[in-house]
Amino acid sequence: QVQLVESGGGLVQTGGSLRLSCAASGRTYPMGWFRQAPGKEREFVAAINRSGGGADYGDSVKGRFTISRDNAKNTVYLQMNSLKPQDTAVYYCAAVETRTAVATYYRPDDYKYWGQGTQVTVSS
Repeated sequence: QVQLVESGGGLVQTGGSLRLSCAASGRTYPMGWFRQAPGKEREFVAAINRSGGGADYGDSVKGRFTISRDNAKNTVYLQMNSLKPQDTAVYYCAAVETRTAVATYYRPDDYKYWGQGTQVTVSS
């Protein structure tokens, strides 16, 4: 069983930055960040493979967000820069239960474990 705990959300102005953290218990797995705004479907934001050597991003965040991980701390980060009002959402981290080292995953159905979410609000 894997438990995921997100932190770092909050209120920021347009153009500002935030860093989200996701602390995981148990084994090291491929991880991802998703977000969901009110009335919208859950959206893929970023994913990182188990080794930390590969990452993938949703089109809406490419060039602004960076995913990274510290396997010694079993923690994944999402650095969010140049934030826009449309980035406002609840952000969730998630883990894929696989020992594959190099793959990243962008479909929510691939992820077995989910955190409780952290709210990010970007004011205009």
